[in-house]
Amino acid sequence: MTYREDFTLPTELMERVSKQGFDILPELIQVIINAAMQAERQQYLKAEPYQHTEEREGHANGYKPKTVHTRVGNITFAIPQVREGGFYPEALEKGLRSERALLLALAEMYVQGVSTRKVKAVTEKLCGVALSSTQVSHAAALLDTELEKWRKRPIGEYPYLLLDAYYEQVREDGQVRHLAVLSAVGVNLDGKREILGVSVSLSEHEVHWRAFLESLKARGLGGVQLITSDDHTGLQAARLAVFGSIPWQRCQFHLQRNAQAYVPRKDMQAEVAEDIRTIFNAPDRTNAEAYLAKAVAKYQKIASRLADWMAANIPEGLTVFSLPAAHRRLFRTTNAVERLHREIRRRTRVVSIFPNQASCLRLVSAILNEISDEWLTGRTYITFQSTE
Repeated sequence: MTYREDFTLPTELMERVSKQGFDILPELIQVIINAAMQAERQQYLKAEPYQHTEEREGHANGYKPKTVHTRVGNITFAIPQVREGGFYPEALEKGLRSERALLLALAEMYVQGVSTRKVKAVTEKLCGVALSSTQVSHAAALLDTELEKWRKRPIGEYPYLLLDAYYEQVREDGQVRHLAVLSAVGVNLDGKREILGVSVSLSEHEVHWRAFLESLKARGLGGVQLITSDDHTGLQAARLAVFGSIPWQRCQFHLQRNAQAYVPRKDMQAEVAEDIRTIFNAPDRTNAEAYLAKAVAKYQKIASRLADWMAANIPEGLTVFSLPAAHRRLFRTTNAVERLHREIRRRTRVVSIFPNQASCLRLVSAILNEISDEWLTGRTYITFQSTE
């Protein structure tokens, strides 16, 4: 989508921004979204306002007001209309996916009788009114269809794949359980990040990870040159079963943390951590292996369990040395996925306990869908022209 490059905020509005700060946020959002929707209509019609060209594919037909309940209050937008129909601006729709999902998650808690007074108050504040079970069911069905299409969309070649999981509290069978949210992030051939899939499962056992990975493969995932993850038992068994021939990079951050369990004295922890960092920050694998051998010999007499653990486990964190130097920092850990999970938790925290698994999957999917779109339209994450 190409937008106007000469768009500026009205001088009067800019002056009010400087005086009112965040209080002007609803009006600011209104101006920006309205401008983006106008640009979309021009793009759709292939003509500027009042411009007559052979390429024109329709006619503008004014605007229709639409009030939206958002977390910054009610905002009335001017939805551009097309005389021939068939047009609806994506600028407004994309920004409301996670908003709608959040409202549904909160509303379900209220409707199903598992909410607190606080949740009811938040729901009514965000929605403007308390939602009925019929309204919730209808809205949920529409949103679920859209999000399921996104989760099952065809995918292609992604040289790099990162896998990780985190947990959300969900009410199931009258009990509150911690369900695993499995996610996969890929980097495509254009160097752009993309969220390839998400699943809410009972746990991280092999059966759940395997079903998730097989679903990625069935949707067309291929061309993977490296998988980065931690060494969770269920994940590793599933990875070997589905992608066993693909090189694996064990997360260096988790390795560093795991090593501390084998340090016999607290006063040795900093020294051990520094030795492991020296290995991971080596200029190449040959030097990394030399540093590892030196560290193993160093600790063999004073911390034999640590030395044995390092010899057996640290090499799993050195696979990344096969990549171009510019790529190693980005794929030697799962930190990028963990940052993504922190962003999800920040936005799901208001729910606290999801009323059911579907509600959890809905909100998490909506947030990830929105973030993935931002990644794909944002800056390039890596380039494949880098050399050693």
